Amino acid sequence: MRFQTPLVPGRLIRRYMRFLSDVALPDGTVVKAHCPNPGSMLGLKDPGLPVWLERNDDPKKKLDWGWRLAGLPGGGFACIDTGLANRVVGEALRDGAVAELAQDGAVRAEVRYGQGSRVDFRLGGDTYVEVKSVTLSRRPGLAEFPDSVTARGAKHLTELANVARSGRRAVMFYLVQRTDCRAMTLAADLDPAYATAFAVARAAGVEVIARAARIDPEGLALGGPVAFSVAPEAAG
Repeated sequence: MRFQTPLVPGRLIRRYMRFLSDVALPDGTVVKAHCPNPGSMLGLKDPGLPVWLERNDDPKKKLDWGWRLAGLPGGGFACIDTGLANRVVGEALRDGAVAELAQDGAVRAEVRYGQGSRVDFRLGGDTYVEVKSVTLSRRPGLAEFPDSVTARGAKHLTELANVARSGRRAVMFYLVQRTDCRAMTLAADLDPAYATAFAVARAAGVEVIARAARIDPEGLALGGPVAFSVAPEAAG
């Protein structure tokens, strides 16, 4: 997945009201950018953080800029746009690039299921895939999900558990959208209800796939596997 227009570097001034941010461009101009991330963005919203914005040429949108990437302390990038996770995974599924799901049939997006929900992807007739963007890291090399309470995320796990109980295939797909992590776990201290729903879903037969994203200012692509464990392990 390539960005539609070249990204412009800047420095974050502040993120506020969840979906807004002020960014200083290299020439000193301060612009307001859409922040496409409903989470806490813990560790990715500090003033002075290097960021990359995408210029918006859609007259229907209220803001001229969208925040896409944040620089990481040791180098590398985090993609703060949670919506891009579905685009990356969707492209990979359609290209047959996810080996675990390559034989599961045609890919459809946003299919209704469960109690008023839409699954991110349905493959063939019997495989349901939910995608989550992972950007939190509080220990070197270790990504965590979620970064704040997510009742919606817990609901998705419950829906997937029901799918698995019915004999169909249910998959929770975590895309780690930062380049400095090689392992992933759950942030149970931040959202105990999500961790409980996850345990129930796993017991019901829900599978887990965790992959890294390859990220640079040109675009994103699906990377290699990320080690997943419910109990956090040192990633070294």
